[in-house]
Amino acid sequence: MLLIVFILSLVFVALLMPFFIHVLKNHNISQEVSEYALDEYKKKAKTPIMGGLLFVICPLVIYLAANMPAVFDKRIQFVLLSYFLYCLVGFWDDMTIIVRHNNLGLTPRFKLILEFVFTLVLYIVYRDSISTLIHIPYFNIDVDLIFFYPLFMIMMYLAEANAVNFTDGMDGLCASVSFIALSAFGVIAFFMKEYNICILICAVLGALIGYLIFNWHPAKIFMGDSGSLALGALFAALAVILKQEIILFIIGGVFVWEMFCVCLQLTSVKLFHKRVFSYTPIHYAFTLKGYKETTVVALFCFIGLLLAAGGLAVFFLL
Repeated sequence: MLLIVFILSLVFVALLMPFFIHVLKNHNISQEVSEYALDEYKKKAKTPIMGGLLFVICPLVIYLAANMPAVFDKRIQFVLLSYFLYCLVGFWDDMTIIVRHNNLGLTPRFKLILEFVFTLVLYIVYRDSISTLIHIPYFNIDVDLIFFYPLFMIMMYLAEANAVNFTDGMDGLCASVSFIALSAFGVIAFFMKEYNICILICAVLGALIGYLIFNWHPAKIFMGDSGSLALGALFAALAVILKQEIILFIIGGVFVWEMFCVCLQLTSVKLFHKRVFSYTPIHYAFTLKGYKETTVVALFCFIGLLLAAGGLAVFFLL
């Protein structure tokens, strides 16, 4: 089953993507580049966006078709809805960019409000299926956050979704790093005997490969917020259901790093009117130092592999 859903998702996305790209181009649904973007990235204007729709919709449809009985499991519903609802937020943001013909999209505050509301609703609806315990590796203890857990979960969702979104800035970067991190969660789910979750992960992994065929440099399509926010919510949902909230910060360390650098830069500029980094998100700073885009992506993937291995080591050994 794992291999079947992986292959089906890969094939469906790979076959549908050329047609999808053609439709997007015909309707001028393309990337709008900020005036503050680096010069070498301004040439990527008019590249179709919202490729993330396919690697969200295709694996969901395939999963429902191949493993329908699992849908009656509320824990599975929670993960599926997290993935889908955050895709809707991203879709709204992408469509706002397209309609307004600028790179602003939804205001950050409004987007965070939407994410907050969706996450709160998810918790309220599925609270009976969500444990408020957090496992602390190394010490091998469980801490019960009780009524603080909803706030913790909301903060984790918002942080992870937007961290993944910050990472989406170079051809193949976000999807490849996400593939690595998601693979690690697939291993964890398998060894925890969470086979229904493992099947879903395999479906998304196949879809990401199908997408990467067209997103690798030079990219023919970008995932847009439709894909990046959905992936971030998927990571958060998996961490909640598998009770690996702490390990998420290790496996998803590249995303954490991107988010930390952006927050540090914004804080420094606002308080001291000085930049800590030459540019954020931080992957752009490497290009300013003369590194090729493909080199930066390869470097981040290598870091992602090390962090994924570290997260698995913590899971198995601690």
